[in-house]
Amino acid sequence: MAGGYMGKILFIDLSKGQIREEAPAESLYHDFIGGYGVGARLLFSRQKAKVDPLGPGNTLGFLTGPLTGTNAVFGCRFMAVGKSPLTGGWGDANCGGDFGPYLKFAGYDGVFFTGQAAQPVYLLIEDGKAELRSAAHLWGKDSHDTEDLLWQEVGKEARIACIGPAGEKRSLISAIMNAKGRAAGRSGLGAVMGSKNLKAVAAKGNKTVPIANEALLREVRRKHLDEMKGPFYDRFAKYGTTGIGGGHVARGGSPVKNWGSAGLEEFPNAQAIYGDNVSAFVEKRYGCWRCPMACGALMKAGTGKYQYAAGAHRPEYETLAAFGNMCLNEDVEAIIAINDICNRYGLDTISTGGTLSFAIECYENGIVTRETTDGLELRWGNAGAIVKMTEKLAKREGFGDVLADGVKVAAERLGRGAEEFAMHIGGQELPMHDPKMLPGRATTYWLDATPGRHTQGGAHNLEGGRAPEGFDLQPLNPRDPHGKGAAHRVMSSFDHVMQASGMCSFGLFANPRRQSLLESLHAVTGRELTVPEAVTIGERIANIRHAFNIREGINPLERKVPGRMIGQPAMDSGPWKGVTVDIETQAKEALEAMGWDRETAAPKRATLERLGLKDVADALGV
Repeated sequence: MAGGYMGKILFIDLSKGQIREEAPAESLYHDFIGGYGVGARLLFSRQKAKVDPLGPGNTLGFLTGPLTGTNAVFGCRFMAVGKSPLTGGWGDANCGGDFGPYLKFAGYDGVFFTGQAAQPVYLLIEDGKAELRSAAHLWGKDSHDTEDLLWQEVGKEARIACIGPAGEKRSLISAIMNAKGRAAGRSGLGAVMGSKNLKAVAAKGNKTVPIANEALLREVRRKHLDEMKGPFYDRFAKYGTTGIGGGHVARGGSPVKNWGSAGLEEFPNAQAIYGDNVSAFVEKRYGCWRCPMACGALMKAGTGKYQYAAGAHRPEYETLAAFGNMCLNEDVEAIIAINDICNRYGLDTISTGGTLSFAIECYENGIVTRETTDGLELRWGNAGAIVKMTEKLAKREGFGDVLADGVKVAAERLGRGAEEFAMHIGGQELPMHDPKMLPGRATTYWLDATPGRHTQGGAHNLEGGRAPEGFDLQPLNPRDPHGKGAAHRVMSSFDHVMQASGMCSFGLFANPRRQSLLESLHAVTGRELTVPEAVTIGERIANIRHAFNIREGINPLERKVPGRMIGQPAMDSGPWKGVTVDIETQAKEALEAMGWDRETAAPKRATLERLGLKDVADALGV
């Protein structure tokens, strides 16, 4: 097997308690790199269509990439994959921390779970051996306590991915946690894990990830660290993602008041919840596995109105925006407390914050009342009520049970026009990046296999900026909807390779020379890729993820796009006064560039055959 891979994947049938391992053909890694590329290929090939996402027929996978657990800069990520109970289609979630590297040190590139255990279990993987154990004593514990208890059982050298009570109770916005604050948050895969009665996966071992060229990797690492020195690196090392927030709100890049506003008009004190105002509560810096930038931080204990233990993770930008400007909440300590609740119970903070802002707007418009909300006055900026309702949502108590499955389901439960305030695409709550600033994002939010995903690439990478070296592309005018199809195809495809490789996306933010990814892959795997070759691999990954959805009967063009997201109607004040995103034109050109049908959105046979996916074309009947 080539460098970067352990060459083995575990398959666990929880219904039967059976464990087996496979040594995949090298072509699987060659064609799909790793991560959700390998995950999507295997699930499309082995999982029946139309299975219940919370039933035994769904497969839950944990996958690493070739850079995971190596000395390549930012090589720490893993991905969870499966059919999403939130969208009914392809689901994946990318996560940092330290679980991914340790899964490889335990001897495996990934592990897949099918079936449902009769009683709660966890999986221990240790030096090439795997064992299912009872998790009855862990069920009901939060993610922090779960890690602590498992360390007592299997040793502190283990690294653990687990769910909290939200996943156990199958909240559709629940996450898979590791490192007491790093979340595989999107797609609701925590609920899939809970549906399988799988509480945790613990990995430990001393195996070494094989490297094709150690000397070259050392040279590439030194070069990349040198190239990353600069304002982005310095700012993120100091503030993490909290450093971008205040200015982002002012420029209109961060949604305000459940996407009903933008800029500082209704949230003038935005900086109160970002940057130095968050840093005042920091105890020490935190980094994912061997990360040189260490953009995270751990907080001092809460001693004021909101109590939380020392060591709670600093909220990321997405969390601060979702519970801050989206809810008109200026209380930073309340958001730190909320973040700790979400991490302990295992909730996606983007979805949870979006759901709380939805609930507030429903309250403000009389769709729900204090009697409905268990006596809580869910008003804009009422920090205390937001904290308490987050706790109720996490526990599925009272009105929190109505909200625990996200805005789409909550709007259906409430009726009375609540859908107007439910900001989602295909069931997935929107992220905290407004495409009216970079309209190319709207195409990605709408068409990607995982809708509403800000971490996927696309034409927005070239809007108002320079084209990366080595890419045959030109900078784009954000306000012109035409001519973005090729950029969407190329930039989203290259991004799939980055994610499947196990590299953190901040690696390409801090070092925008995208060939740095290919240099790391060359040193680790021995495989030298050109930019066009990498784009072709990324297209293959994009098409297999997309084909999964088409087979499920999902046409992304039929997903409703919230008018507020694209300025329909346009705002009458603020940064986006009079601005509307022509998403139809952008999407039409993106479909053409991707080689997908303009009506059904299905990949054309010629596209799939060009990518070596004839069996997929046959399965789809195209």
